[in-house]
Amino acid sequence: MIDHAHDLEAVREATDRLLGATGTWDDATLGGPSRLPGWSRGHVLAHLSRNADALANVLRGHPMYASSETRDADIERDAPRPLDAQVADLRESSAGFLAAAEAPADWSRAVTLRNGVTDQARRLPFRRLAEVELHHVDLGTGYELEDLPEEFVSRENDFLAERFAGHPGVAATTAVSGDGRIWTTGGGAEGDPVVVRGTATEILGWLCGRRDGSGLTVEGGLLPALPPL
Repeated sequence: MIDHAHDLEAVREATDRLLGATGTWDDATLGGPSRLPGWSRGHVLAHLSRNADALANVLRGHPMYASSETRDADIERDAPRPLDAQVADLRESSAGFLAAAEAPADWSRAVTLRNGVTDQARRLPFRRLAEVELHHVDLGTGYELEDLPEEFVSRENDFLAERFAGHPGVAATTAVSGDGRIWTTGGGAEGDPVVVRGTATEILGWLCGRRDGSGLTVEGGLLPALPPL
């Protein structure tokens, strides 16, 4: 059972880590390239701020974004801002999401996300947590996948394995970590089943598209190519 209150506390902690990290930056650092193609670190922070607003919209029963075009335009608009403006916006928008989550609500209700995706409200805090944690890594300023909390790594692997389950482009795959945890995914594509072995962190890196899988071993075939998130 997902504990949304637990996840909201994790969001607070992850956001504080990210905001604390920006204290060592200057505007030149902010304008440098992130690990996401075509995005500066300013783009990443702008995205995180607008995502917080968007998830607060969902919690309040409104559309997540006015449109995909508006979402993209807002990120491009906000990306070039100086560091103090970016940090203030991230702090304010993150607080706004948490405030929306504190309102009395039916956490079992269905909500609609971007592109018509539906989910339960109780899963939104973990979705926000994944945004903050993975994009902190994408900034490329010293916070790596290995620094992610162990609980987050395991649960994000659960989430992504579920997301790719039955995907028509992914053969049946079983991922096994060194401590015996198992995730199954794929199964919609033809081909023999494969077994992927490595640390839970390396498995996450492959599942979330942050690593090429070179830290994994594969039995029964080739490492499946996963669709973009």
